[in-house]
Amino acid sequence: MSNYVTANPTTGVTEREFRTLDDSELATLVERTASAFGSWREVPDTDRAEALRRTAELYEKRSDELARTITAEMGKPIKQSEGEVQLAADIYRWYAEHGPDLLQNETLDPQGATESIVQRRPVGPLVGVMPWNYPYYQVARFVAPNLLIGNTIILKHASICAASSALMAEILHDAGVPSDAYINVYASSDQIAALLEDPAIQGVSLTGSERAGAAVAEVASKNLKKSVLELGGSDPFILLDTDDMARTAHIAAAARLSNAGQACNSPKRFIVLDDLYDDFVDKLVAEFDGAALGDPADPEIEVGPLSSIEARDGVAEQVKTAVEQGARLRTGGHPVDSAGAFLEPTVLTDITPEMDAYTEEIFGPVGMVYRASSADDAVRLANDVGFGLSGSVWSTDSEKAAEVADRLEVGMAYVNEHGTTLPGLPFGGVKRSGYGRELGRWGLGEFVNTRLRRISTK
Repeated sequence: MSNYVTANPTTGVTEREFRTLDDSELATLVERTASAFGSWREVPDTDRAEALRRTAELYEKRSDELARTITAEMGKPIKQSEGEVQLAADIYRWYAEHGPDLLQNETLDPQGATESIVQRRPVGPLVGVMPWNYPYYQVARFVAPNLLIGNTIILKHASICAASSALMAEILHDAGVPSDAYINVYASSDQIAALLEDPAIQGVSLTGSERAGAAVAEVASKNLKKSVLELGGSDPFILLDTDDMARTAHIAAAARLSNAGQACNSPKRFIVLDDLYDDFVDKLVAEFDGAALGDPADPEIEVGPLSSIEARDGVAEQVKTAVEQGARLRTGGHPVDSAGAFLEPTVLTDITPEMDAYTEEIFGPVGMVYRASSADDAVRLANDVGFGLSGSVWSTDSEKAAEVADRLEVGMAYVNEHGTTLPGLPFGGVKRSGYGRELGRWGLGEFVNTRLRRISTK
């Protein structure tokens, strides 16, 4: 049986299976992408941008189909699925509109020559390894800039996202990207490693777990290939003060429960000053208890199932371990008695550094609340983990909050918002959250030959 399946996490029923790549096809796959690179790189960047613009239009035209597909595959509530489709379209459109200008030559001080310029050129075929939690968005932020540059792509999506990955390939090809310039494959981890060992492949981008990132980075480095990694996170949400606790708790809960908490940059740790702590916990628990849990195809539902029964059980076990180690369970924490992969929205408090939950990422609808004695104490707690994706600081005094945000060891620091992602903003982390950046002009700078050309006359 193929491990590329649509196993609906709402019903527990396997709906489709997909044929996986055979080892004998690897050599041909490389030949195809390498040959396509030779011609795709010569296409004017304005024409490549036009293909991205058409891609954006097709995403919007087929939004209902695209949204329903990931709702069935990984359980995202349908309104959130529709929002993700639009975000992906926005990314393709942003690179179509701004990308060609960002690829223009840069004139430097000649420094003794007649001319010194920097040119931006593609590097060659790339491999993308993508996760299941944001199937369209995470592909778009890798694919759009690199197709614009002129690189070609072999894309391995998560095994539960086979149907949506096929749709993405179909749309890109319908938009004018050659079939061999973007190849969707149902490949194994070993086959991806074999691709990275081939001299024709020039780099790899992975969004996923630390373990997967470490494995891919090891193979890439051994073969002198560049890698970009976007891994896990345990983002802090620091509350310094508020003039409307009900609204603040509502925002916090909505951010944490979006996508059933299955987001690397979700605010997983709420760090609250002493005098606000009890009120915040009470209102956060009320928000979690009141969140509509159920069939993600229902537009009124706010929290759907986790991506699989295995994922649900893993998060439930983390919660159980935290409680056994002394954490206080304020609400939730148990699997829902149904056929799907549902878990009650959960709030934990009284977590100490000796507990597993203090340092690990909980990838589900679980909020952890910490008490801080001061802003300094809050920063200490925020930075006292191995992750460094993003973090936020909340206050009626934005200048004070910005000073605190500047002390966070993260790739993205926010004041009075959390997890904002837009096509023109850089996305990425530090520490165990990975390296490299995607989106905006920074996404155009990872897999590119920044080439110097000088002209001198004797």
